[in-house]
Amino acid sequence: MTSTSTLAQALATRTVVLDGGMSNQLESAGHDLSDELWSARLLAERPEAITEAHLAYFEAGADVAITSSYQATFEGFEKRGISPDRATELLSLSVELAREAARQAQAKGVTRPLYVAASVGPYGAMLADGSEYRGRYGLSVAELEAFHRPRLEVLAAAGPDVLALETVPDADEAEALLRALRRLETPAWLSYSIAGERTRAGQPLEDAFALAADADEVIAVGVNCCAPQDVDAAVEIAARVTGKPVVVYPNSGEAWDAEARAWNGRSSFAPDQVLAWEGSGARLIGGCCRVGPAAIASIAGTLSPDA
Repeated sequence: MTSTSTLAQALATRTVVLDGGMSNQLESAGHDLSDELWSARLLAERPEAITEAHLAYFEAGADVAITSSYQATFEGFEKRGISPDRATELLSLSVELAREAARQAQAKGVTRPLYVAASVGPYGAMLADGSEYRGRYGLSVAELEAFHRPRLEVLAAAGPDVLALETVPDADEAEALLRALRRLETPAWLSYSIAGERTRAGQPLEDAFALAADADEVIAVGVNCCAPQDVDAAVEIAARVTGKPVVVYPNSGEAWDAEARAWNGRSSFAPDQVLAWEGSGARLIGGCCRVGPAAIASIAGTLSPDA
């Protein structure tokens, strides 16, 4: 472990800073992410670039690196001619690259505990057509569980501190993920993509968060990849319904055009918003798409001004 304490223990004593968007950091370094595998393609082609991206966030003040496995699936890799054995290696590598970044950060003088969260994106991320912003894939809970289970097992075996079940648009998919999680020994957080006070698929957040309320494996619940203005109500609901620490990492406020594969609009993310989120129960706070190291540094400074 990169830290002598678990992430759950850390959450009991302080607010933990998450990293920002992996894809925007890789793109800012000049990498082309225009294909369906997105940042997961670099696991095979430029793994050192992923380590560099993680390192930038650790140096900016992030305590947790979220791995580049969001869009890494056996099915997605198969479309690119990558065998299941090689896909297993790449999924495991995503965790090791984040660990390597933590080692490099500590070699450069970072002394705080550092953690690795293995990203588990939704089924819609594999489709690469914007479905993760809609949900309702036409699959049963059992079918979704069968899709997620192999990847969860590989990532858990790679030894992350936590599994990040993230950008989940649909309570049915959350139920499938929680079913698959029960057979593992790795803790997780569950994070929905939302619009207002509902999941992207339209379910009330009270019902969606309640699915994880009694799941001992889930150490935090919350939202990510959403508009910053939707966070306030979601944090209050998550804390009230589950009694668990809340995880929050919204987008910059720009909107994703899945057809054009481009971001539109202006940023509305203000790092000083995090104090209100923390006051309502958020204990893991960072950014998602289009939120870079500078914003994470500002968040870290706001939450720990004397650090």
